[in-house]
Amino acid sequence: MNIVHKDLYSGRWRELSFYEQMAHIGSEVSRTISWRNKKQEYFQRAFERSLELFDLTTMDPRNKKRLKEVLRCRELWADYIFGGNNYSQDDRMWQKYFDAFAGATNFHH
Repeated sequence: MNIVHKDLYSGRWRELSFYEQMAHIGSEVSRTISWRNKKQEYFQRAFERSLELFDLTTMDPRNKKRLKEVLRCRELWADYIFGGNNYSQDDRMWQKYFDAFAGATNFHH
């Protein structure tokens, strides 16, 4: 996977609160959902960016106590998009989950 958010790897990601990090992931989740049935290339890139942001979030030592939640969320997201959707998820559920983080930070995607 090609690193897209190079500036975030340099440390900028750790300047954001956990809620801001999750809201940014939510933006990529929304883009992935939006492009799924429209343009495959944009869909794929948005999905890869979402995984990259999940990974950055797990690498932030401040999120140690939230690691289980973030990793489980990443696992469910990957299952929803490219797995068998073993947990019967839907777009609305994902939007609702991440909208809570956006609302907590006044972040709009």
